[in-house]
Parts: sequence; structure tokens; C-alpha cells
Amino acid sequence: MSFLFSDLVMMLDRTQSPEYQIIRSVSLPSVQTVHLGNGLPLHVINIGDQPVLKLECLFEAGNWYEDKAAQSFFTIKMLQEGSASFTSAQISEQLEKAGAFMELSHSVDKAGVVVYCLSRMLPQVLTVIKEMIYEATFPQKEFDELKNITLQHLKVNEEKVSWQAGNHFRAFLFGENHPYGRFQTAVHINGLEIEDLKVFYRKVIQPGPVCIFLSGQVGDEEVKAVEQTFGNREAWVGEAISLADNPVSTANASARTLIERADSIQSSIRMGKRMFTRQHADYFKMQVVNEILGGYFGSRLMKNIREEKGLTYGISSMIYTFRHEGFLTIGTDVKREFTEQTIEEIFKEIRLLQEEEVTDNELQNVRNYMVGEFAGSLNTAFEVAERRKILLLENLPDDFFEQYINAIHATTAEEIRALANKYLAADEMKVVVCGGY
Repeated sequence: MSFLFSDLVMMLDRTQSPEYQIIRSVSLPSVQTVHLGNGLPLHVINIGDQPVLKLECLFEAGNWYEDKAAQSFFTIKMLQEGSASFTSAQISEQLEKAGAFMELSHSVDKAGVVVYCLSRMLPQVLTVIKEMIYEATFPQKEFDELKNITLQHLKVNEEKVSWQAGNHFRAFLFGENHPYGRFQTAVHINGLEIEDLKVFYRKVIQPGPVCIFLSGQVGDEEVKAVEQTFGNREAWVGEAISLADNPVSTANASARTLIERADSIQSSIRMGKRMFTRQHADYFKMQVVNEILGGYFGSRLMKNIREEKGLTYGISSMIYTFRHEGFLTIGTDVKREFTEQTIEEIFKEIRLLQEEEVTDNELQNVRNYMVGEFAGSLNTAFEVAERRKILLLENLPDDFFEQYINAIHATTAEEIRALANKYLAADEMKVVVCGGY
């Protein structure tokens, strides 16, 4: 007996949701840590069916370590602009011949050189990377060009109320001179000299990476190539910065601030507060609180402010975590005449979380979404490596993500209400508006 496709469609009961299975655990492939001849750690994640890999050399070289604003950013970006043996054009040409793609990453805590290439091309790629890290020349012409390009991008971004709101919000929380609150301005960029970069380079970059990650299809030959490149130099030994050494925060004491933009028909709103790192006991369950509030498309903020009120195309909340601290931010863009109403609705949704327990159905939907999203983020070798990198860099236990999954399933409605009261108190929330009321 055979069925036509139309017959099969007729048999489907579209009033019933398809069956699903709840994900209870997610296991990450193990990481092999090899110590090179000089003691430098090489973390190898050997997974994947294709002969490609990702090389990442990380440095303690983010905003946290710079003496002048923008110093670390420009130093890492200038590595590709010339070395003892290669001009900037030749560096690009060598990587292109190897079929490699390079990124120069920079964050508040770290900076790095990231390269994607075929496994067999790694030795050729390492020749270029070694030159960039150990023998960068910092030519003045290229530095001036990079400054001009950055200033042009800055000028464009400064016209965007969302960009302004995001930057000023972090400065409002931490203080504009704190590494987590500081952002680049034209004054910072114009005041930077090539010698500032050379000093930072000699101090932080040239001694070599603090750790190396190699992920994808990695064999003995690839490990040997990394050893020959980095293992015969004296390993970098930096001074660890403890929480007690945190820069002094000059956060704004007031609850609100306005960056007036009379020319803008929109206002960009940022609301939130300083939070904690992944090591905190409430980190996992606060992720559930955040997800319910504004962490996904079906969140309470989206349903209220987008779907019911029609005040915005989108609104979200997120908990960012850095090495020493974190922060919660709620963000949206609205017409300026809806600014105050939107802020009031956000506070209303927070109060509801504090006063009423979430229903079993809503909580279960959020649990399933969060666990499914996490499982879906582990599709490639490089995505798995990113998760493993978090564990290693933040000194987290191997079962950290198993704890995360378990905590999501274990979080109760009563705990959500208690955490909302503990961490989302209205008088602790900061509000930044770029635009107007």
C-alpha cells in the first residue's frame, strides 16, 4: 500500500504539538593541554571531520592593562601592519596564499590573534604569525592611516543613538576611566602616539602569548609546528591582577542621565546595574531570571512592550560577564515621545517578577529554550572550543556547563521571585537615555 503526500498531510493532527525530549545533560569533548618546552600551555581540542583548524594566541592585553585609552586596541591592530621581514601587504599576501583568514581580537580583558586555515597549511601560517607577534615594526604611515579610519568609523557611530547609549551606560555604571566603562573618543585617538604602542607591545605582546588554543582537526604534526614556533622562546610571566587591585570606580551616583539629541526622532534606552562573574553562586539562576524578563523573543518585555504596546521593534536584556565583574543591561530604541512610558513598563515587568511567581508553563518553556539554545551552540569544533576556552580562562570546573544545565532545570518559581527582589531592586537600577523624552 502506498500513500500520496496529500494523504499524509491529511493524516497529520495539526492541533497537537510534535513530541519533544527534554535535554538533561550536555557533555563537551575533552581538552588536551600540552606544555611546550618553555612551559607555555597549548590547549588542543581535536574534533571535526574536515581538515581545518583554528589557532588562537591570547595575551593579557585588553583595556584592563593599558596606561592610555585606546592603547591596547591600536597595538593589537597594528600587528598586521608590518614586521621585520614582511610589509603589511606581504602579510596579507602570505596568509591569502595559505588560504588563511585572520582576525585581531580585542576586549576589556584580553587581546588575541586568531587564524583559520587548513591543517596542512599551519606551518606556513605560523611563520607569519611569529613575525607579527615577535618582530612587529609599527610603521608611522600605517598607524596614521589606522587612526584616520578609526576616527571615520567613530564619527559614523556617534550619529547612532544606540551606540551612544551603550557606551555611556557602561561609563555611567563603572566610571569613564574604569577599564569596563571607558570607550574610545576622538580625543583619546588623536592623543595616541606610535611610541605608546611600542611601549605596550614590548611590555605585553612581544614576550609572547599567555596561552594558545588549537581546535579542529589537530594531529601530532600541528602540535609539533606550534612547539617549534613558540616553545623555544622564554615564556611570558605576568603579574596576576587580583580583585583587590581593581581600578577605582567613579560610577555616577544618580539614577538617570540623559544624552540630549535634539536631532533624533528616537531615543535609545539602557537600564541595568553592575553584577557578578560566572563564579558567583547565583550566576546560573540569575540567567533564568534574565531569560524570563528579556532574554529571548518570547520574554515578558517583548510581549508587553513590542507585541501588546507596539512601542518598539525589539527589546532585550542580557547579563555580560567579564573577568572581574559583570553587568545587567536592558536595551531598546523607541520614538522619543514613548521614552518615559517604555521605562515605566520595564519597571512594571520587574515588579511583577518580584511580586508574583511565574507559572509552571512559562518556567518550563524558558528552561527548554535555554537548554536547547545551549545545545544548539555546539554544532562545530570551533564553537565547542569557545566554550572550553571560557572554562580555562576563567578557571572554572570541567563540569561547569553540566552545572548550568542542572541549575536551569532546578530553578523554581520561588527562587526566581527571590532573586528578582535581591538583584533587581528599583533603587539600584541605572537608566541612560540617548535622545530625549
